[in-house]
Amino acid sequence: MKTEPDVFSIDDLARVGTEPWTGVRNYQARNFMRDGMGKGDGVLFYHSSCEVPGVAGIAEVASAAYPDPTQFDRKSEYYDEKSTREEPRWMLVDVAFKRKLKRTITLAELKEQPRLDGFSLLQRGNRLSVLPVTKAQWDAILSLE
Repeated sequence: MKTEPDVFSIDDLARVGTEPWTGVRNYQARNFMRDGMGKGDGVLFYHSSCEVPGVAGIAEVASAAYPDPTQFDRKSEYYDEKSTREEPRWMLVDVAFKRKLKRTITLAELKEQPRLDGFSLLQRGNRLSVLPVTKAQWDAILSLE
């Protein structure tokens, strides 16, 4: 899961413990959360759009997917007038802090790893905030810590 650290960082997650992953407004990213994530799954917490982007920590999916309440809130920047409570468009999962990495594993380091060829995060033009990670990719990334 990618986030901008000046908006919500691994330190913020450590402070609050658990946070609903609100505001995802891309259907593919929503589907990854809704269909591909389950309670207890590991999450690589990635800082993006910052001086040194990279994996900064580990979190865990703390809930099954449920409707993102911001889609119904007219005052929210994530409000969606076409979404209804009967047929919500946008889903989220709660994310719980597990640990901060000893150091950030940078995007540059990730790109140098042959074991990560084909990893979605490293594909040119990929801007999704939620991406799948295989067990082999997870292990390869954390081995760099």
